[in-house]
Amino acid sequence: MSAMEQSQQTQIQAKIFDFALIELVRRHRDSFQPLWTLDSWVKFLIWLTLNCGLSGERKSIDLFVEALGSGLTTRMRRIFFERNVDSLALQLMADPADSNVLVMPIRGALSVSYDQAEQLLDEVGLRERVVREKSLWQELDGLIAIPWQAIDKND
Repeated sequence: MSAMEQSQQTQIQAKIFDFALIELVRRHRDSFQPLWTLDSWVKFLIWLTLNCGLSGERKSIDLFVEALGSGLTTRMRRIFFERNVDSLALQLMADPADSNVLVMPIRGALSVSYDQAEQLLDEVGLRERVVREKSLWQELDGLIAIPWQAIDKND
C-alpha cells in the first residue's frame, strides 16, 4: 500500500469515527434526565464508561475521560448541549457550565429575534431553565445570549 493510499485510509477512518461519535451523542443525549444539566452530562459519561467495559465508579469515569482526552471530551460535550432546529433555522448552545445560553441563526440568516429565541427555547424544553426577563437578554453580533436561571441549592 502506498503512503498516499494509507493516508486516504486514515482519513476515511477518522471521518467514520467522527460521524459515529456525532450520531452516538445525538441519539442518546435526550435519554439522560434532567436535560440541560451537568447531571445529564455525567450520566451520559457514566453510560459510555459502562458500555466500554469499565465500572461506574469515579476512578473508572476519570480514567475514561482521561483516555478520551480534552479535545474529544470537549467536542462530545458541545454536541451533547447543542441543538439545531431546522424548522426555525436556529442553533442553540446550552452548556450549563457557561453563563449564557446562545441562540444563533443558521442557513444564511443574519440575526435572531427575541420571539424566535423564545420559540426555540419552548421547542427544546429549555424555557423554564433560563431567565425569562428579556431585558436581561443580550443581542451580540446576530445572536442572542440568555442567562441561565439561578439554581436553588435546596432543590
